[in-house]
Amino acid sequence: MMFQGVSLFSSVLAAALALVAWSLLVWAWMYALRIPAMSKAKINPQDARFPGSLNALPDGARQVADNYNHLMEQPTIFYALVMVTYLAGQQDGLTAGLAWSYVGLRIVHSLVQNTINQVPLRFLVFAISSIVLIVWTVVVFLGATAA
Repeated sequence: MMFQGVSLFSSVLAAALALVAWSLLVWAWMYALRIPAMSKAKINPQDARFPGSLNALPDGARQVADNYNHLMEQPTIFYALVMVTYLAGQQDGLTAGLAWSYVGLRIVHSLVQNTINQVPLRFLVFAISSIVLIVWTVVVFLGATAA
């Protein structure tokens, strides 16, 4: 399978698209749990205008919402790094491998948080994904300074 003339798994842009798709899937998962939970708890949707108002929801609905928020936080660095990598012409097997590794780790992080929600395991996956971003940043920085 090709993405903009390169194999799918050699493309940092395809990795970004995959994380966007995953984030949207988690968004749907969040509302599939949140709307029925709000109804069951008799929470008026207007009351949700304040963050703490949804604390009465069951853990399952809250942890998926928290995970969706997490997908809007650190991955902003990922998206910026994708663009810098691509625009600097440094898309290669190493940078694409790091991008796809990050996407895979974020999916694992979501699955852990949204199901068993074991914090030590979740933190381990988060820490490894952070290391991937650090390594990738160094690779791109060194490539930019060498050119």
